[in-house]
Amino acid sequence: MSGPTSEQVKQYISAGLECLHLEVEGDDGQHFFATIVSPSFEGKRLIQRHQLVYAALGERMREEIHAFSMKTLTPAEWQNG
Repeated sequence: MSGPTSEQVKQYISAGLECLHLEVEGDDGQHFFATIVSPSFEGKRLIQRHQLVYAALGERMREEIHAFSMKTLTPAEWQNG
């Protein structure tokens, strides 16, 4: 069984989290790297930001995605880049 594409992972995240910018790389179906800019990250620590993303991915995180790394930024952090 092949895993999701980076485009599908992008859709999974954007369906569950407001994103101003969302980039997902990796097309082997198992390993992905995402850059996520969301106002939902304001005032949250890194672990809380990651929990929001994992919540958006839901069950897919356990079942379909084997390696997922991410860079989580607020809109201000993204602009100051």
